[in-house]
Amino acid sequence: MKKAEPANDVALPDVHLLRLFDLLYSTHSVTRAAEQLGLSQPTVSIWLGKLRQQLHDPLFVRTPAGMQPTPRADELIVPAREALEALRRVAAHGSAFEPASSTRRFRICMTDASHVTLLPKLLAHVRALAPGVSLEAARIDDETAHALQAGEADLALGLVPWLESGFYQQTLFPQDWVCLVNPQHPRIGKSLTLRLYKDEAHIGIVAGTGAQLLANALERHGVNRRIALVLPGFLGLAAIVSTTDLIATLPRHIGETLAGSSGLRVYACPVTIPTFTVKQHWHARYHQEPANRWLRGVVATLFMRGATASA
Repeated sequence: MKKAEPANDVALPDVHLLRLFDLLYSTHSVTRAAEQLGLSQPTVSIWLGKLRQQLHDPLFVRTPAGMQPTPRADELIVPAREALEALRRVAAHGSAFEPASSTRRFRICMTDASHVTLLPKLLAHVRALAPGVSLEAARIDDETAHALQAGEADLALGLVPWLESGFYQQTLFPQDWVCLVNPQHPRIGKSLTLRLYKDEAHIGIVAGTGAQLLANALERHGVNRRIALVLPGFLGLAAIVSTTDLIATLPRHIGETLAGSSGLRVYACPVTIPTFTVKQHWHARYHQEPANRWLRGVVATLFMRGATASA
């Protein structure tokens, strides 16, 4: 005894046949349907024969008024058009992101230095283009990779070398190292020599993913700084430098930003510290997502200096 086939194994009509069915129903003409499909009339007749055989009905009957639908065709036209529309939505690239009307919140992982150097400009630009959009700054930590993959964060900005497989990255700008000093410092004048650097007391800043680069370089050069104050981040750093004789060693972007707002002196670091690049990172799952693409474009427009994205 032959086993009955389950309903979900029924052969489905080809999408091209559904388009033909829709056009014949609308035009009542094999000729016009063939023209709109870019096919010959014999090909359309063959397709119609396949569709009739598959649906077990003539579907259209030739009359003086053209190809008229059968009752079965009248029953099928609505679900057929719904199926075609559903397939068009599947094939579409996704709805466009409309920043002017969006109320989306973007979550961006960044260091506290970026709160000073990047966030004010980014926020001002986003508010001008997308007044309903809001931003949330989150820390860069061991959970950053998971947050980006899970969609709990949209971007990570900074030095995040552990984001590798499954992530895209785009270089924004390079960073070298500078030293900030009180302009009234009693012993440091026009230049900061290596000897002065070794002799003076320092502020140690443990935050930021570049802190380990600095520590490793100082150890490699045999420079053992005398740390008078350790800070967890850059908050309050400018006020402390401007009222003490302590030296702060930090990446150029945050250093020049703080110096410009607080009247501090900026010196080239007398110890060779490896440079690094600030990048934006995002997970491959959201590479084509319209809102994520828009945000990445804004960041690149504001901060990128002639670089491209890579995976």
